[in-house]
Amino acid sequence: MSPAAGEFVTVAKVGDIAPNGVKVVRLNDVLVAVFHLDDGYYAIEDVCTHDGGPVAEGCLENGVIECPRHGAQFDVRTGRVVRFPATSPVPTYAVRVTGDDIQVECP
Repeated sequence: MSPAAGEFVTVAKVGDIAPNGVKVVRLNDVLVAVFHLDDGYYAIEDVCTHDGGPVAEGCLENGVIECPRHGAQFDVRTGRVVRFPATSPVPTYAVRVTGDDIQVECP
């Protein structure tokens, strides 16, 4: 049984995702990239809104992920476009830490 949209699901343990690292998980048939930044954990849909490629395979610097295909950049905290050719933001998902569990709100 799939979790309901809006339900929080444990995707990793604290310490599983290295600082400035990422873990990609599938939640309700959506690939979600969970990033560990200095100020916490953030989750976005693992898709470039420019061409549909996986953004989590790109370089992460200062909370900005660069799509490895055409160089579009997104702020992983907000999903907003930082650099073209993408023009639409990526969907974001709420993240919380409960004890040692990193949990993401299901799409």
